[in-house]
Amino acid sequence: MMRDIVINGRFLSRRVTGVERYGREIISLMGSRCRIVMTQENGLFGHAWEQFVLPVKLNPKSIMWSPANTGPLMVGNQALTVHDLSPLEHPEWFNKNFAMWYRLFLPLLAKRVRVVFTPSEFVKKKILHRLKVTNVIVTPNGVDTTRFHPQACQLTYKLPRKYILFVGSLQPRKNILELLKTWQTIKDDFKDIWLVIVGQSGQVFQGIKFVEEERILFLKYVNDDDLPGIYAQADLLVLPSYDEGFGLPVIEAMACGTPVIVSDGGALPEIVGDAGLIFELSNPDGLKIAIRECLSRNDLRQRLKEKGLAHIHSFTWEQTAELIWDTLNEI
Repeated sequence: MMRDIVINGRFLSRRVTGVERYGREIISLMGSRCRIVMTQENGLFGHAWEQFVLPVKLNPKSIMWSPANTGPLMVGNQALTVHDLSPLEHPEWFNKNFAMWYRLFLPLLAKRVRVVFTPSEFVKKKILHRLKVTNVIVTPNGVDTTRFHPQACQLTYKLPRKYILFVGSLQPRKNILELLKTWQTIKDDFKDIWLVIVGQSGQVFQGIKFVEEERILFLKYVNDDDLPGIYAQADLLVLPSYDEGFGLPVIEAMACGTPVIVSDGGALPEIVGDAGLIFELSNPDGLKIAIRECLSRNDLRQRLKEKGLAHIHSFTWEQTAELIWDTLNEI
């Protein structure tokens, strides 16, 4: 008899960012083998729906997977994906109420569930140390190379002919102010290059104030269908984050043939390996040096492109979906 595998579909009502893409890709591969429970027009939404409505949709033998950092505390037969611990370690980056809730709730939930999934060895070590749980399994993000590839195109946005690209939520953790400051110091040396920023602030993050500057294009949130083409047209992707649980834009850019520069924050060195340039956050000129070198050397960009296209074969949604499915059926 097939087990009742239930997906906590609360995340499906949100715009697609890295966490949401992870959940959507996995459940699309699970198909009809699982049952998805989504929020409905019943007067309760968000945490209230998740804690009080979702549990009654289960039967005693159900196994539930919550893919997006939260789940119902009263459900023990549950697998939970924790993408990172930044709200616990850096509450100053987030809305105060969100950070307080997360710091109180997540340790309780992690101890309650049967297994914790996480996207990198870096986050796994933090969970083992900080949350004191032992059953933690790494389930990496992947990339769909039928969508993200060097020939991808987009028709919605008028983009510069040459540009450096940033993709991510506009929050303090992403270190985007350092990227903007670095751009001001190098832009006069690369007069045909623009900086394109894709992303917007979320309600749970502390706000960042931006000033319109020369040759900077803020696209805010872009249509998911256009994102591969925006990667593919870029000369370079830069992700200078202080901390990342994985860094999905890195492998999406690699799959599109775009060289990447990342910081040594969080899991980024683990995910990038030798397929990108990695600068040290402790070096105040590290980002500037890396961007200058990459923009100035065609041979380096070509080498990073080739390494990136080979590297992304290590990250497939199919492998991750199989690991999650097998684990859910073993609970």
